[in-house]
Amino acid sequence: MPGTSKLHLRALLGGLLIMTAGCHAAAGAGISDGVVRIGVVNDQTGFLSDPTGKGSVVATRMAVEDFERHAPGIKVEVIAADHQNKPDIGATIVRKWIDVDGVDLIADVGNSAVALAIQSIIKEKNRIAVYSAVATTEVTGRQCVPTGLSWLHDAYNLVAGPIRDLVPKGQKSWYFIGADYAFGRNMVSVSQTLLAAAGGKSVGAAFHPTAETDYTSYLLQAQASGADTIGFASTGSQLVTEMKQWTEFGMTGGPQKPVAGLLFLTDTHSMGLNVAAGLRAVTAWYWDLNDETRAFARRFYTRHGAMPSEAQASMYSAVSHYLKGVAATGTDDTDTVLAWMRANPVDDVYAHGATLRADSRLVHDFYLVEVKSPAESKEPWDVYRVLSTIKPADAYPPLAESECPLVKATAVR
Repeated sequence: MPGTSKLHLRALLGGLLIMTAGCHAAAGAGISDGVVRIGVVNDQTGFLSDPTGKGSVVATRMAVEDFERHAPGIKVEVIAADHQNKPDIGATIVRKWIDVDGVDLIADVGNSAVALAIQSIIKEKNRIAVYSAVATTEVTGRQCVPTGLSWLHDAYNLVAGPIRDLVPKGQKSWYFIGADYAFGRNMVSVSQTLLAAAGGKSVGAAFHPTAETDYTSYLLQAQASGADTIGFASTGSQLVTEMKQWTEFGMTGGPQKPVAGLLFLTDTHSMGLNVAAGLRAVTAWYWDLNDETRAFARRFYTRHGAMPSEAQASMYSAVSHYLKGVAATGTDDTDTVLAWMRANPVDDVYAHGATLRADSRLVHDFYLVEVKSPAESKEPWDVYRVLSTIKPADAYPPLAESECPLVKATAVR
């Protein structure tokens, strides 16, 4: 095929494989109830609704549409619900979806506390969950289960890069402001461990309720600490408000440097570059990386009115990989599809050659980014300068150090 790029050739061959498998699946009637059901449960209205929320539903539907073009014989349905960032509500939704509605795949979740609440359910019911913005390392650590797959990031991925980059440059003393739930406390704990290993030190931490809107006292505590770096373990609208108040208090450009443990594209856009300029963070994906990511992002934008966050792009990838497994195996049986997902690398707009480790982490590249100044930005969503690519060897803890029981079980076998 003269002039055909490797990317297009790979996509063509992949499409032919899915089409062939899809015909087999339809003929073999290996789909329970004749329908593959995907349930997207996340924060639809709260502080995580911008990076996940309805945009993750859009990304999921895009993945289904792309799949159905190649495998028209397999019927797929998508349903969605708002867990309101409450573990009990999330657990109730997921249990009903599995017991009553026949949902095969749980997608997104996006909240660490909710994810931990449903881990035991998906293990008991033997259903796959693919997680996006779930940052607690417990999901792939001590509370890991075979069917709970971390597709985007965790606290280790997000803080290891900045700490290893900044401590040798003199930013040795850190004070942390974190959200008072599983995500924030886990991120601060992981940060403090990595900080000590890098030769830095933590001089304190303060945790705020998830519904907090006035961060004055927390910022004043951080300022009084004398730390040269303030690490934020908050996210979504929490982080946006914190950084706006940081600017209002005149802390921008001062001796203390802010570092965001978890900064979504949508957070940066909401802050505005006047507030966020110079802020550094680690991200798993950015819409402006290359021609492939830009084409996907502009397609998403026409449907959602915003560029996709890294969490939303990860859900397109996770759902796509799951559906490829259904088509290739001719069934939605959990064990069969899960085995296929683990045996085959992810190859799409989100990641190329990414694989699932024994601890259920999807292993892929990360990027250390810095927010551009208003003068550097060429368009509204042009917000990041990519400083470096963080390869998996530096982005993930060694598997030998994992506390996930699955790793130990694999080693014994």
